[in-house]
Amino acid sequence: MNCEVCQLKELEVEHFEICEVLRCILHTVLFHRTLGLVRPKDVDLELFDITYVQCGDMEVERKIDEKIDQFIDRVEKHPNKKNQICLSFYEVKNKQATWFTNKVERLHWEQWYINLNVAQHAKGHSETVAEARSARRTALEASLRDVLFQIIRFVNDKKDHVPPIPNLEGVSFPYEITISRYLKPSIKLLSYVLPSLSSSDSAFGMDMFKRMLQTGHPTMLS
Repeated sequence: MNCEVCQLKELEVEHFEICEVLRCILHTVLFHRTLGLVRPKDVDLELFDITYVQCGDMEVERKIDEKIDQFIDRVEKHPNKKNQICLSFYEVKNKQATWFTNKVERLHWEQWYINLNVAQHAKGHSETVAEARSARRTALEASLRDVLFQIIRFVNDKKDHVPPIPNLEGVSFPYEITISRYLKPSIKLLSYVLPSLSSSDSAFGMDMFKRMLQTGHPTMLS
């Protein structure tokens, strides 16, 4: 089965930024894989000048928050290591049953790798430290926008692999979220990396992103 993989741009974050960054990315991807009618909910980030959209489903929010808590726990136990979250969409296939079991197989058709480098930065209240933190926060905000643009480009460009809508309950395709140590991606995983953007491209991208939020997510199936 053809599984499309999107290796998202690596982000360097501080511990207190993990939750907002992961919520923004995970909810944005899931919003683009919603099924049927949903009640989109705009969410303004507290740390960054960015607004993203959630599906408005309590179960999706619960599952995402649960995985983020697990990710933070892993970071605290293994500091100074890069970690990643993989959001995978799959189909469920029933394999040939035996006398005692009815085997179910998950066939992944799309995977999103979110790579975070949780860094420790100097603390203090000097003017130099404050300027460094401000510059780092500005750079992270720009990188997070790049990731959102990368998601939009991927869902617009990659459509042929999306399976027929399953006859299942829920607001999205079946999915799972896993946590692992960040490994250097292979050439195949790097096949879809967001190109660097000029200042004019970034401005155009922000306009495109705002229009997308106003008009709804793009059509998934051709």
